[in-house]
Amino acid sequence: MSSKLKVTLKKGLVGRPADQRGTVRALGLKRIGHSVEKEDRPEIRGMIFKVKHLVEVEETGKSWKKKPKPEGKK
Repeated sequence: MSSKLKVTLKKGLVGRPADQRGTVRALGLKRIGHSVEKEDRPEIRGMIFKVKHLVEVEETGKSWKKKPKPEGKK
């Protein structure tokens, strides 16, 4: 299982250069406090490095998707 990174936007994008706004959007972050989970790859690490002053990153070893409902219940 590959490692994952949980990326959270901590600061706003108002007044930031267009390349930083674009990088944040490319990571999939939409608003302050929004988190996404990305594969730990060099491309993603480079994007995070570019906007490291705007985001918070934590490494997770597992996926944090919703648990499936137990069978038999609706």
